[in-house]
Amino acid sequence: MMTRRTALAAAAAAMSSPALAAPPARIAYGAHASQWGELFLPRGAGKVPVIAIVHGGFWRERYTAELGVPLARDIAANHPVAAWNIEYRRVGGGGGFPATLEDVAAALDALAGSAQRAADGRLDLTRVVAVGHSAGGHLAGWLASRHRLPSGAPGAAPRVRLKGAVPQAGVLDVADGAEQRLGDGAIDAFLGARAASVPERIAVASPIALLPAGVPVICVHGDADDTVPIRQSERYVAAARAAGDPARLVRLPGTGHFEVIDPADPAWRACKEAALEIVGQD
Repeated sequence: MMTRRTALAAAAAAMSSPALAAPPARIAYGAHASQWGELFLPRGAGKVPVIAIVHGGFWRERYTAELGVPLARDIAANHPVAAWNIEYRRVGGGGGFPATLEDVAAALDALAGSAQRAADGRLDLTRVVAVGHSAGGHLAGWLASRHRLPSGAPGAAPRVRLKGAVPQAGVLDVADGAEQRLGDGAIDAFLGARAASVPERIAVASPIALLPAGVPVICVHGDADDTVPIRQSERYVAAARAAGDPARLVRLPGTGHFEVIDPADPAWRACKEAALEIVGQD
């Protein structure tokens, strides 16, 4: 079974892959030590779409963007697609509501600024997809609907709008997840209060509350996941389709929570294929 430890081991092994235009560039999008992303560029010239990788870990400080390295490298080394592996402030390190949301929004917008400059203008910003695991799936789903946020909300008025998103075992219904005590109270910690007491935060932080996204959101989820149950994706997809979105659920029989971030597992291939489909590189 894939665990965070084996995911990190896969990341270390993937670092030896030579099939990139250059070593990945670490680019800051803010002054905090956690405000950066790594840009992985494929070989060749010309414009390329972008898949943004948002790691999980229930928004907690001890889990880092290292989890996204093998996925980003697999994308850029094997497809004509750039990968943007995002780090952000997490709970215990200055993150939580609203800082975490502000960070992933700023990281995505950096594709139109510092990351585009580092790529010598190669990034096709009309074809950007977010792929995120677990809490990163929450953030990917949130980014897909970010343009619907009211003025003044964290992350409102995006410079870069997604063409779609692929939440991997994502926490997509924040209120329901809080009631289910996912991550042993991780949602309350992320929100900075008991979820039931801050409906105004849920209204701007929960992907399901920001429907319709207006873009494809393909949820990939294992039906044996006992960390983030598949009901999260089921509830989101049902609500999204009722709102008129082209959402769908890719159900992975017998799959748990971590296989989707193992680049050697068919579960990750299902996630990658969904993202490539949205950017038009399937």
